[in-house]
Amino acid sequence: MTFTHRLVALGTATLGEAAQDARIPKAQLRPVRPGMRLAGPARTVRCLHGDNLALHLAIDRARTGDVLVVDYGENIDSGPFGELMALACQMRGIAGLVIDGAVRDSDQIAAMGFPVFSRGLNIRGTTKLNRGELDINLKIGGVMIYPGDMIVADSDGVVVLPASSVKEGLLAGEMRVVNEKRMMRRLRSGEPALQVFGLLRGDTS
Repeated sequence: MTFTHRLVALGTATLGEAAQDARIPKAQLRPVRPGMRLAGPARTVRCLHGDNLALHLAIDRARTGDVLVVDYGENIDSGPFGELMALACQMRGIAGLVIDGAVRDSDQIAAMGFPVFSRGLNIRGTTKLNRGELDINLKIGGVMIYPGDMIVADSDGVVVLPASSVKEGLLAGEMRVVNEKRMMRRLRSGEPALQVFGLLRGDTS
């Protein structure tokens, strides 16, 4: 199993709790279809509202496995990303898209299986005039996202792991899973939940 597959398998809830340096955006970024998951290094983009040229440029520059992370200023008045762009991403091996804005063609994107996380949907199109900014530091949902940070997303939300501590975050998450499986076995054996969770007075387990 690859590094990114291990991160995806853990899930954002586990990583968000276990990884010491995890950053969790407050923005409500949801998959266009439940069950979508992604993990990969951030390829950051800032787009002008109503224009998606910067996104096209980012797709052309992205490497296999990258996750496009787009600052659209929380704007949902237009959809700068749709079916054709999703296909272009797939052809380049891009792992997915996280956008602080809206997208369009959600049914088609879902059918393609390309992971997209957004604030919402809007069918209004955009111009292609402003080059925006690529590979810059972004602030989305109150947290900083730097180029190369590891992005993990699923139906529960989005987690950002600093590039310098991804391995530590992964190992902490996997240790948490081991501990939780141990607790599940105790619960299934009939042990009281308060005891399993260490909430009984004097219980330090």
